[in-house]
Formats: sequence, C-alpha cells, structure tokens
Amino acid sequence: MAGRLFTPSVRISVVVVLGLTLSACGGGLFTKAPPPAYDLTAARQFPRWQGAPRGQLVVTEPSGVSALDTEKVVVRSTQGEISTLPGAQWSDRLPKLLQSRIVQSFENANRLRAVGKPGERLTVDYQLLVDLRAFQIAVGDGTSAEVEFTAKIVADRSGRIVAAKVFRVSIPVGGTAAEPSMAALDDAFRRAVTELVLWASRIV
Repeated sequence: MAGRLFTPSVRISVVVVLGLTLSACGGGLFTKAPPPAYDLTAARQFPRWQGAPRGQLVVTEPSGVSALDTEKVVVRSTQGEISTLPGAQWSDRLPKLLQSRIVQSFENANRLRAVGKPGERLTVDYQLLVDLRAFQIAVGDGTSAEVEFTAKIVADRSGRIVAAKVFRVSIPVGGTAAEPSMAALDDAFRRAVTELVLWASRIV
C-alpha cells in the first residue's frame, strides 16, 4: 500500500476532472465556426428629382413565409424543394434587414419629407407594406438570384390601399458558390428597391 499513489476515490475524481477539461477544450477547438455573414446594399443611384420632398412614410417589417424569416439563405429547386446555401448567411433576420435597407434607400433618394419605421416619431401619411414572395437562389436548368415582393401603400388615416405593385428581378448566377450568389442577390435587391422607391415616391 505504501507505493500506491491514488486511492479509488481520488482516481475517479481525476478522471472526472480530466473529462470535463477535455470537453471544455473540445468545445473551443472543434466547434464549427458559423458561415460568413452578408449584408444587403441600400440603393443610392436615382434620377435627379426636380420637385420638393413630400409626404411621410412608415416602412413596416416585410412579411412572408417562415422559410424567409431567418438568417439562412434560401435555395429553391424547380421542383419546389427548399434548402439553404452553404457557406453564407444574412447578417440579421432577412425581413428586419430588408426593412432597414428599404428605409435607407428612401433616405438616399431624398424624395420624401421623412421616412422611418413604426414607433418612430413621424406624422405618418402613408404606410408601406411589403410581402416577400421570393428571396432566393433558384437552381434548375440554370441558376439565378431571384427577388420578388408585393408592395402596398396604405393611407394611414383611412387604412385604404391607395396603390399596389409587384416587383421582380432575376439575375443569372454561374453556380451556387456563396460569394457570387450573395453578390447576385444583393444586386437583384438593389434593382428592385430602386424601382420601389421611384414608384412609391410618385404616390406618397
């Protein structure tokens, strides 16, 4: 017994401590890193506006199917199968990200007196309601970045829809690699939101 270094109870304690230590190290060393996060670009290039800014607009958070209410990037096949794009994600939930970039696009156009989100201190004339139909990489015979949404302008006081329009942009992509796919989606969004701003600014 004199040469025994560890009693059974001590030996068990050492094994438990080593197990916890290795578990903690494994979590730090072997946890898979999240994919790179991508942002969207607000529209900046607009035809010169001759008139004075008019109207105040509130942009609500876009609605849509649950598959689009996420940070993941949707890939859709011609058979309707939905998956996600590996190696990429949005920097925020897609509807929240879209809302922010739509507001910024209106601000960059400088055609309205004020534009903001619900809860901000605006004397609201109109609300902009956006419903997402597609914001995805479509794969099939070819690959493309597709952005499609409906926009409704609602008079705030009466609640009446004064105008509505569908916006759709599709841009070819050479494959499903993350970087060109995300660049194409950003380009498609920027073109669609430019059309949205020009259209809504004539109504508000």
